[in-house]
Amino acid sequence: MNYYQRHLFFCVNQRDDGTACCADKGARALRDYAKQKLKQAGLHGPGHMRVNMAGCMGRCDEGPILVVYPEGIWYTYIDEHDIDEIIDEHLLAGRVVKRLRI
Repeated sequence: MNYYQRHLFFCVNQRDDGTACCADKGARALRDYAKQKLKQAGLHGPGHMRVNMAGCMGRCDEGPILVVYPEGIWYTYIDEHDIDEIIDEHLLAGRVVKRLRI
């Protein structure tokens, strides 16, 4: 068994030159929201899921973004509703959220 069933990486990169970045689109707050939601459900930690911050992953114009491993599925999202859908559908039910996939 893997240490984590799934690992979510949220880009929270902040660019100082004014170009598009995930941090400007609320990535850190939504990453915190996802982590808290999984903790409340008892699904965060060894044997379950892990939510982490990441630096730039090179898809700034599609952001904010997150990637789910081990599947390597990339998502964009706008708000808590989108995060809820990714958690409920992908993480819990095993179904990729096609409307948010990039």
